[in-house]
Amino acid sequence: MRLRTTLLLFAATGALAAPAVAAKAGERETAADSTEESAEEAAAPQAGDASAAKPPVEIFSTGMAKGRDRLDSATSTSALKGDDIQRFGPRPLSEVLRTMAGLRVASGIGEGNNNYTVRGLPLAAGGSKYMQFQEDGLPVLEFGDIFNVSTDVFLRNDFTVSAIETIRGGSASTFASNSPGGIVNVISRTGTETGFRAQLTAGLDFDSKRLDFDYGAKLGENTRFYVGGFYRSGEGPRDIGITGWQGGQIKANITREFAGGYVRAYLKYLDDRSPTYAPYFVNITGTDDKPVYRNFPGFDLRDDAVLSPNLGPIITLDRNNNPAAYPINTGQSVKSKSLGIEAQFDVAGWTITEKARYAVNGGDFSRTFPNRADTVANFAASIGGAGATARYASGPLTGQLVPTDANGNGLLALYFTSFNRASSLDNFTNDLRATRVWNVGGGKLTTTAGLYYAAQDISSTWLHTSQVIDVAGGGRTAMVDIFNSAGVAQTQNGYFAYGRGNSGQFRRIFDVGYDVLAPYGSINWHVGKLAIGGSLRYDTGKVRGQLFGADLGGGRVGLGSFDIDRNGTISRAEQRVAFLPLDRPAPVDYDYSYLSYSVGVNYRFAEPFSVFARYSRGHRAAADKVLFTPAVSSVTGAVVNPGDKDDTVIQYEGGFKFRKNGVTVNATAFHVEAEDQNVLNGAAASTNRVYEADGVELEGTFTRGVFSLTASATYTQAKITEDRIGGVFTGKEPRHQPDWVLVAVPQLDFGKVALGANIVTITGSYAQDVNQLRMPGFTQVGAFLEVQPAEHLRLTVSAQNLFDTLGIYEVNQATVPANGIGFARAANGRTVQASLALSF
Repeated sequence: MRLRTTLLLFAATGALAAPAVAAKAGERETAADSTEESAEEAAAPQAGDASAAKPPVEIFSTGMAKGRDRLDSATSTSALKGDDIQRFGPRPLSEVLRTMAGLRVASGIGEGNNNYTVRGLPLAAGGSKYMQFQEDGLPVLEFGDIFNVSTDVFLRNDFTVSAIETIRGGSASTFASNSPGGIVNVISRTGTETGFRAQLTAGLDFDSKRLDFDYGAKLGENTRFYVGGFYRSGEGPRDIGITGWQGGQIKANITREFAGGYVRAYLKYLDDRSPTYAPYFVNITGTDDKPVYRNFPGFDLRDDAVLSPNLGPIITLDRNNNPAAYPINTGQSVKSKSLGIEAQFDVAGWTITEKARYAVNGGDFSRTFPNRADTVANFAASIGGAGATARYASGPLTGQLVPTDANGNGLLALYFTSFNRASSLDNFTNDLRATRVWNVGGGKLTTTAGLYYAAQDISSTWLHTSQVIDVAGGGRTAMVDIFNSAGVAQTQNGYFAYGRGNSGQFRRIFDVGYDVLAPYGSINWHVGKLAIGGSLRYDTGKVRGQLFGADLGGGRVGLGSFDIDRNGTISRAEQRVAFLPLDRPAPVDYDYSYLSYSVGVNYRFAEPFSVFARYSRGHRAAADKVLFTPAVSSVTGAVVNPGDKDDTVIQYEGGFKFRKNGVTVNATAFHVEAEDQNVLNGAAASTNRVYEADGVELEGTFTRGVFSLTASATYTQAKITEDRIGGVFTGKEPRHQPDWVLVAVPQLDFGKVALGANIVTITGSYAQDVNQLRMPGFTQVGAFLEVQPAEHLRLTVSAQNLFDTLGIYEVNQATVPANGIGFARAANGRTVQASLALSF
C-alpha cells in the first residue's frame, strides 16, 4: 500500500534501536510524553526572581515543538482531564468537546459525523475541515471532512482517555498538516496509574447497557502496560424500535523506559455500530426573524427518528450495477484496526521523537434524509395525480388506506436513504522530529526540525434509494405506496425510486490516494520574561486515483430502467433506477504544495501574568469535496485553477493569561480570514468563498475548597466577504454562526459525595446563508451526582439535556415554509443513566 508497510517497519526498527544510543534522560509522561523543557525548568523562577518560590505549571504539548508552561507560550490552549470527563457519564466525544473553550460543535447527528469548527471559520458542510483530530499526537484521518465519514466516527470517549488537549490557531498550522484552525488531541492512558476499574452503566429512561474497563500495571522496574475499552448494546437515545448501539473498542499499550528515554507500542481495535440521525419533521410558523418551531403530533424532534423495523432494506444497484439489498440499520458501522509506535530519546544533546501508526479504517454508513413532505392527499396527488390514494406498504397496517389524520399529523414524506461503503480509509502516518535547547544570550534557544509523511486512502461507494414514509415516532415509521385514480401503483413496496429520486446524481465511486510529505521547523528564544519564536512547514502532496459517476458529465448517464425484482415487468419505480457508468472513469492526477508559517511573542510580566501576540498563515489541502466539481477536470484529472488546490487561513491573535491561588483567566482576541471551497447540503454546485471573523475567547477556572468552576465565553462576528461564484452571498453572515457560545461547569466535591453540572448556551443564528430564517438559541444542561459508599465502589447518576430542551442545530429551509412543514436536526432529548464502578 504505497510503501506503508515498509515505512512502518523502518520506523519501528529505528525506535527499537534508539535506546542503544540514548543519553541519560528519563521519560516524563505529560499529556504527550514530549516536553520543550523539564517540568522543573519550566517551574523555575524568572530571571531576577531567584528568591521566589516555584510556581505551579500547566504543561501543554499539542501543536507545538515540545510541552511548555501555558504562561510561557504564545498560544490559545485548553485541556480536560479524563477523570473529569468520565464524571458526567459515558457520552459521545462531541458532547465532551461542546464544553471546551473556543470550539463550536453542532452535534445531534450521532456518535460520529458531527460538525466542528473554531473562531468563526466556516462550517459550510459536515465534519471538521479546519481542525485536525489526533489520537496520541497523530491524525486519525488526514482530512477531517471526508464525505459521510468525518474523523470522529473513529474516536470513542471511554476510560482509556487520559486527557483531551485543544490548540486554537497558533502553531497548529505548522506542527500538523491540514490543521490551520487548530488541533484536538485525544490522549490515551499508558499505565502510569496501576490498578483495575470496571463500570456498568444502564439507561434509566432509554435503552442502553454498557461495560467499561481498564487495567494498568508494571511488568518490571522500567516496563508498564495498559489495556482498556468498552462494550455496549441498546436502542440508544432515540426511539427507533431496533438495536441502534452495538459494539465497542479495546486499546492497549506497553511502555519500556530506558536511561535515555522510552519506547511505546500500542494498538486499537474498534468495531461499533450507532444510529445516524438526520433533519426530521418540524412545524415552522411565524416570521423569518421570529419563527416558532414546534413538534408535529406523533413525532418529537428530540426523541424520535424515522428509523424503524418497518423500513428497508436499502434496495438499489451495487457498485457493479447488480441488484442488492443492504440493512437500513447500518447507521455508522465503524471498523478500525491500528498499530503504532512512539519513542523518545536523547542523542548528543538532541531530543529525538518518533511517532508512527498504520490504521486499517472502513465501514458502512447509512442515513435517511428528507426531500419533501405534505398532507396525505397533497403528497399522493404530487406523485399519482388527482384522485391518488396512499396505502401502507409495511408494518402492522400493510395494505390499509392511510387516513388523512395518520399519526395525529396526517403527513407523508419522501425520504432518500444513502448507503456509503467506505472500503478503505486506511492511512499511514509518521512524524519524526529532533529538538535541542541551546544557551544563547543568557536565555534558552529551542530549535526543532521535523519530517512528516502521511498516506491516506479514500475509497468509497455511494448508493441511494428513495422511500415514501409516514410521519410516525416511537420506532413505528412505515413505508407507503401511492396509487393513481385507476389503482395503478406509482411506487413499489414503498420505494419511489432505486436511486436518489428522479436523478442519477450522487451515485459515485471514489478511489483516490493522497501522499503528503512535510518538512517543518521552529525556533523559540526564551530569555528572562520574554519568549519569541516562529515556525514554518512546507507541505507537498500527490493525489492519484479515479472516479465513477454521472455527476462527472461528458455524456455519462446515470438513470434508466431495470427490473429490480426480476419479475419481467418494469414498474414505475423501476423506471427510476440509478446506475454507475463503469465504462467512463475519470482520472484524478495532480500535485500541490504550500508554505505555512507562524510567529509569536510572549511576555511574562510577573509569575502569574503574561501577554502574547501571534500571526499565523496556514492552509488546508483540498480533498474529496472538490472532486465531482468543476475544480477538477474529468478529462485530465488536473485541478483547473491552481488556486483551488488548497484554502488559506490567516489568523491574528493576542491576549493575556493569569494564574494564581486557584484562579486562572485566559483571554484571546482574534481576527481570521479564510478561503473555503465546498459543497453545501449535498448540492450539485460547488461554492468558493472568502470569510472573515473577529471575536474574543474567554476561559477561566476558580477553585476554593470543595467548590470549582470552569467557564468560557466565545464571541464571534463573521461574514462572507467574497462569494466567488455569482456574488450573491457577499456581505452575508455565514449560516449556523452564533454570536455567543457560553459554557459553565460548576462542581462540588466533598470526597465521598460529588455533584456538578455542565451548562452550554448557544445564541441564535441564520439557518442558511441568505440570512432570512433564524434558528433560535438554546441552553442545555448536563449533570451528575457521584456517591462512594465504600472505598472501592462508586455510584454515579448522570443526565444529558436534563431539562429536555429543544435545541436546533440545523434547518433545511431558508425561509418559513408556506405549508409550515420543515426539516430540522436537533439535540437528543433528556437521557438519564446510572453507573456502578468498582476499582482496586
